[in-house]
Amino acid sequence: QVQLVESGGGLVQAGGSLRLSCAASGLTFRNYAMAWFRQAPGKEREFVAALTWSGGWTNYLDSVKGRFTISRDNAKNTVFLQMNSLKPEDTAVYYCAADRAYSRASDRAADYDYWGQGTQVTVSS
Repeated sequence: QVQLVESGGGLVQAGGSLRLSCAASGLTFRNYAMAWFRQAPGKEREFVAALTWSGGWTNYLDSVKGRFTISRDNAKNTVFLQMNSLKPEDTAVYYCAADRAYSRASDRAADYDYWGQGTQVTVSS
């Protein structure tokens, strides 16, 4: 059974930082591309960042470029999202996702095969 478990969310002031983690089990982690999506109240789920199996290719939402960094540790079956210079508009539930097409870093939710339950990030102004 595949499980993706996010952690690291919380409440932070604008300008602050958080580091999200997503621990994967039940799959061969290095065979999957990984991504982070987010969903704010009343809005559709939105792509944030993705990377290929090796981390050699990354893809970011324009509004987070230069502030967020996605990375992975294949030895620990974990993907990370380092979020700096946070803004109130970053407030959302953040989800990690796994795509068995390991060589792409897709921004389409429909391309992802497995999803976590999400972790809440709240940025106060």
